[in-house]
Amino acid sequence: MANQYRRLQNMGGTPREVAEVVNNLVEGKINSTGTVTLAASGATTTLLEDIRIGPDSVILFEPITLSAAASNKYPYGVFEQDADITFAANTPKVLTITQEEYSYGMSLSSNQITVEYAGLYNIQASALFVNQDSQIRNGYMWLRVNGTDLPHSATKFAVVEHHGSIDGYMPVTVYHPLDLSAGDYVEIVGAAEHADVYLEAYNAITSPFSMPSIPSVAVEVSMIAPSQGSGTAFELYVTDKAKGQATINHLPNNETDKTYRYVILG
Repeated sequence: MANQYRRLQNMGGTPREVAEVVNNLVEGKINSTGTVTLAASGATTTLLEDIRIGPDSVILFEPITLSAAASNKYPYGVFEQDADITFAANTPKVLTITQEEYSYGMSLSSNQITVEYAGLYNIQASALFVNQDSQIRNGYMWLRVNGTDLPHSATKFAVVEHHGSIDGYMPVTVYHPLDLSAGDYVEIVGAAEHADVYLEAYNAITSPFSMPSIPSVAVEVSMIAPSQGSGTAFELYVTDKAKGQATINHLPNNETDKTYRYVILG
């Protein structure tokens, strides 16, 4: 409260002191402002402590740092596999995913992508199917959530046959929005009607031209909107107001300088 103007004694003050307070009021000054920096390390709540807060107070916020103004970051992750994946004929399998290229608010373990926060997510899984057989062969791919096949998430496709020295290729993408709770996990499942169909990964090349590597499987998971009933919200909101403190609820935060100025009314 270093920037607050004078508070009068209960019995009043000198004419100069009273004039100072009245002039500040007339000029729109207010005596109940402060600053708060959100808790980091993935926190979704921050305790605001101010003796002027009461159970019926209204608290308004203004971002005063760049990260506060521009960084309400939704959970997001990119995962991939940089090795071939084979199939037994007509035998579905959870696709191997071992590389975590980037993640925020989710994690990868045992081919399972687990989200830490409830919300509506977009899942996009891509794979490169290859056919070494001399006949066209069918392939399949779909999603599982918490070990259960997700209805309406599957796709079926034909992988062209091998011609001369060239294998048949079919890049495939499965897309589906998912309403997930904190702790839910997603797996990608694939199948092929013949063992000569597999998923292929390519290393980066420099000749006859430069090209980056091609993963056999790549998965992108991104939150579209936070949960309306649990988890976190995009905008700050305040709960648990009591004498001298309140709880600020926010998206998972890893920024150490997300600072707001606030005004307490009432």
